[in-house]
Amino acid sequence: MPIPEDVTGFELDADVRQELKSLPKTLADDVARNLVMVARLLDGEPEEAYQYSRVALRLASRVAAVREAAGFASYMTQRYSEALTEFRAARRMTGRADLWPVMADCERGLGRPERALAMAGEPEVKQLDKAGQVEMRLVAAGARSDMEQFDAAVVTLQSPELASSAVHPWTARLRYAYAEALIAAGRGDEARDWFAKAAEADTDGSTNASERLAEIDGVEFTDALDPELDEDDAEQADAPAAKKRGGDNADDRVIFEDEEDVEEYYDEDDLEIDEDFDGVVPERAEDAKADEVGEAEKAEKAEKDEAKGDAQA
Repeated sequence: MPIPEDVTGFELDADVRQELKSLPKTLADDVARNLVMVARLLDGEPEEAYQYSRVALRLASRVAAVREAAGFASYMTQRYSEALTEFRAARRMTGRADLWPVMADCERGLGRPERALAMAGEPEVKQLDKAGQVEMRLVAAGARSDMEQFDAAVVTLQSPELASSAVHPWTARLRYAYAEALIAAGRGDEARDWFAKAAEADTDGSTNASERLAEIDGVEFTDALDPELDEDDAEQADAPAAKKRGGDNADDRVIFEDEEDVEEYYDEDDLEIDEDFDGVVPERAEDAKADEVGEAEKAEKAEKDEAKGDAQA
């Protein structure tokens, strides 16, 4: 896998670089650069991150940081069995419990929610910090939902962390999960308030709480620059302008929407084209002819009157 020249390996945290010191320097540098690529691509390009993690894993499978990175890359690409294997290996090497929630979520991904629930009750949970305990609660609630125990999922998420007004990195996700659990339990009216609270706390866009809130409120967002704008919508948008172009007195006009309307209004004979038509409407031509005759009669009478006057003189 190619690695950009600007990637040196020193971008890693100091504790990870310390772990890599157990390797020969050249090998450690190669592993470090691959781990940097995993970190860079994990969120946006997880499949590419996975490929870099496999390279690092081949080079240094006995380094805990490498096994953990490989685990997260597998997890993000939904390779839950591989991820669980790597997380278990990293935990054995370090003795840490911080991977416990994501390991339980892998059990969910493998279709074993009951195992995830069992892990939520293990002693390892007490070793987690506050963020880890919230993550474990989220996983347990998800497992309840997987088993269609929706009311139990709501109860699982009810906690001091949920009730707190303080905002932490996990607050938006916890409130969002609670709102989703309420909807699944048939308590949609309550869910709206929690989506609003989640949106308020979601400063980094970790959830789509704002969109869900708008959906509940019946608000639709339209991108005016969308090239795939529905043609019917475009025609409706142009309708007022077309009416204005047609004149101010709309009642004096008949607007036909399609060919069927035209055919209903006209007979076939009306639609025939008169090849000798000179551009003058017949009714108007007759009126013009009558006017011409009237003017001629007036002129003739005036001439007679004038001649008569001269004779008398």
